[in-house]
Amino acid sequence: MKKINKQSVQKYNEALKNEQPLYRVSQVLEEAVNPIITTNFRPYEVAILHLVTQVKKDIPVIWCDTGYNTIQTYKHVEYVRELLDLNLKIYVPKQSVAYRNVIMGIPDLDNPSHALFSEQVKLEPFKRAMKEWSPDVWFTNLRKGQTAFRDSIDVLSYGANDVLKVSPFYDYDDNQLDEYLEQNNLKNEFKYYDPTKVIENRECGIHN
Repeated sequence: MKKINKQSVQKYNEALKNEQPLYRVSQVLEEAVNPIITTNFRPYEVAILHLVTQVKKDIPVIWCDTGYNTIQTYKHVEYVRELLDLNLKIYVPKQSVAYRNVIMGIPDLDNPSHALFSEQVKLEPFKRAMKEWSPDVWFTNLRKGQTAFRDSIDVLSYGANDVLKVSPFYDYDDNQLDEYLEQNNLKNEFKYYDPTKVIENRECGIHN
């Protein structure tokens, strides 16, 4: 990104503060060279997938499938993929769920194996995807109020990987997203499970 760099990101956040999500996406994509969007198909993910693909239909959609998703989530993936004709790129762990069930299962947070578990099922596939795609812009559905870390960022932010992270719905609450889904005739899915987080307001390591 030539214009939206670490030095100017605060200025752009001020400029985008009162703008609609679609405008935010359009403005960033004008500058982007190699943008991607990541998703885990949790509740409300269909909103950002719909939003971004309105502007860039063929944007690569990176999904790191832990292998532990619910039946409902997998069905939702197929619904969204077909509905939006997603350019979906799936990354999976190098170890199978069956193998891991024998070796460690799903460790609790206080279990020393939990860090290795998180690395295997989520962080390693994510790092592999980011290395293969080398994006300059990363669209994600982070929102204020989800975690303490997410309260500290904004619509635009830079992480440790020096990629511009864009959260178009950053200041939207669930009610506003419900309205967006209704206006665009999009289905949501709430039966979702993330084995690395255990508790809802915990970061898994991808974003912080």
